[in-house]
Amino acid sequence: MPSQPSQPSQPSQPDWPGLDRVPETLRSGRAVVLPNPSPLTYVVAATAPDVVNAAKQRPQTQEVAVWVRGDEVWDQVAEGIRLPAPDRARALDLLRNELVTALVPVHAPDVLPPWLRPAVRDGFALLFGTLWEPLGPALAQFPRLYVSSANRTGSPPAPTARDASTMFGPDCLVVDGDTARDLTVTHHATTTVRVGADGALELVRPGATDEVVARRP
Repeated sequence: MPSQPSQPSQPSQPDWPGLDRVPETLRSGRAVVLPNPSPLTYVVAATAPDVVNAAKQRPQTQEVAVWVRGDEVWDQVAEGIRLPAPDRARALDLLRNELVTALVPVHAPDVLPPWLRPAVRDGFALLFGTLWEPLGPALAQFPRLYVSSANRTGSPPAPTARDASTMFGPDCLVVDGDTARDLTVTHHATTTVRVGADGALELVRPGATDEVVARRP
């Protein structure tokens, strides 16, 4: 008999406590706390920026990073970035491969997509691009999310699920991915860099991958 064509494999979802509840929680308008691979700390995400700010107990109008996960979202963001095409490509590489949070120069807010404006301050948009592959299936139906370090104002970002649960309390869903992380290392939030109009990088907030600034022009 002729062989049957193979079906494309679907990414599997690990059996992490809380992960199966992520879609329902996000659809309900609540925030979720998610793991990153070591040595990155946990993050808090939601479909609206004010929900992220409320979870962190900080001012509702504070800027919140847009999570650039899929190519469609990046293409829409890239249209508003005030950089030449090669520098836009480098910015995407920083987000996805260097695992940094990036401030990128953008055009005037009135020409940007409305959902990008909560990430903009003083002419720069705050973008986050790290996506741990095991989280992909749980987030697949949410093309646009807002994200920030998993901490309350004045506290360091949570390095473990237990720390996150203590900080955010029982009313916030915390996905425990610590069985897949290296808890023997020191964890940090993402390094935040500012990409200048000339493409040069400036370190804004030290974090897990500060060496990227020295490696890049």
